[in-house]
Amino acid sequence: MKDLAPSALNKLRRNDLLETRAYIDGRWVTGEGSLDVTDPANDQVIAQVAHCDESWVDLAVEAASRAFDGWRNTLPTQRGAVLRKWAALMRENQEDLAVIMTCEQGKPLSESRGEINYGANFVEWFAAEGERCYGETIPSHLPNSQLVTKLQPIGVTVAITPWNFPSAMITRKAAAALAAGCPMIVKPAPETPLSALALARLAEEAGIPGGVFQVLTGDAPKMSARLLAASAVRAFSFTGSTEVGRILLRQSADTVKKVSLELGGHAPFIVFDDASIAEAVEGCIGAKFATSGQDCLGANRIYVHRNIYGQFVEEFTKATEKLRVGHGLEEGVDIGPMTRVTVANKCREQISNALSLGAKLTCGGIDNHLGSSFVLPTVLADVTDKMDIAFEETFGPVAAILPFDSEDEVVTRANNTEFGLAAYVYTNDLRRACRVSDRLEYGMVALNTPKFTGAPIPFGGWKQSGLGREGSKHGLAEYMELKYVCIGGL
Repeated sequence: MKDLAPSALNKLRRNDLLETRAYIDGRWVTGEGSLDVTDPANDQVIAQVAHCDESWVDLAVEAASRAFDGWRNTLPTQRGAVLRKWAALMRENQEDLAVIMTCEQGKPLSESRGEINYGANFVEWFAAEGERCYGETIPSHLPNSQLVTKLQPIGVTVAITPWNFPSAMITRKAAAALAAGCPMIVKPAPETPLSALALARLAEEAGIPGGVFQVLTGDAPKMSARLLAASAVRAFSFTGSTEVGRILLRQSADTVKKVSLELGGHAPFIVFDDASIAEAVEGCIGAKFATSGQDCLGANRIYVHRNIYGQFVEEFTKATEKLRVGHGLEEGVDIGPMTRVTVANKCREQISNALSLGAKLTCGGIDNHLGSSFVLPTVLADVTDKMDIAFEETFGPVAAILPFDSEDEVVTRANNTEFGLAAYVYTNDLRRACRVSDRLEYGMVALNTPKFTGAPIPFGGWKQSGLGREGSKHGLAEYMELKYVCIGGL
């Protein structure tokens, strides 16, 4: 495949956004050695970023601790003004940020542009939300006393962020922490550090003080363990796999940190026979293939009522066949490479397993001419609950369609998983919509739409899909402590 990334990176409007040094205590540092960043479409090295050892982690924690008092005592309106400047700079440099993201992550450029806008929305939201973080007055049960509560910033925080949304998952966490009055240290995924460092460059330009927002690049397991062992770190947020989330949760236990986890998903997409097939197909295409299928919200198990099953499979296959695969910088591309080859290999393994157990391939498949990182948009019909793809999260453009016969049956099957992040339901029966959304064991349910995320909503899952919420006022509370004060002798 043609190597498009270097030429695109050489044409950035602002070359300083292609930063390769870590950002610690308001300084850009080289660290010890370097780490390669590659274009996932062809595995070509496009940059080398600083490799920070554990001593740099300690320096970042110390810097954040020093910065805490000054930042927490900054008026919320002043913090909000700085955050709004950060968001404005993101929008002003949207194209450069999007090109950087596509070059290191692989997603189509149009989706990268959308993510920059999405990420800036969180910064603007929390800039305002931090200005209206109210306590309450409690009717007293004691004579001559007044009872009040207030929310106060928790202290130094850490974000460990994923490679599938390398900008938005940083701003969703950091904007909340900073608006609450907390410094944040970001450890981005090793596959996508350039987006994080570009955000740090803009944060510096916006006037966020040194030590309040820092980005460390280096060995992910070692740095994460060091950050979570630090008693000065009071809270951490992680987005990634459930497997890694369990490890980080154990590592944080000794210092009893406040934890926010957004982990794996295995989303059911349920289509009842009273739904519009055309609308359900369009919605399912959006829910399945966004971010080239590398999305914890991706529709993994597509349950279709048997009465409309054949027609849905036919129409969904036709729509899937129209998706174009290629380098994310190419015009008109819908599906880019998998950011990790291991993700692509798992997709191929799931396809092989399903076909060996009787699934029907209606389009796509294992073989393609684009290279090992690419997976063709694939549709598997007649999938059963015994196939790997029915109970393992699919992090790629492979759609598994399963028939069902009754409401009770499909709800039971949809809930039969350790995951509980998001679910989709298509029906024109209002009573059914209410019943099913109540019975589904998921933190978020989308009725007749594939789009439901955004800054105002509480994003998070049930069961082993996570702890806590991001976005909304609940996301701000993840970085604050509730304090009760009893005033006596009045």
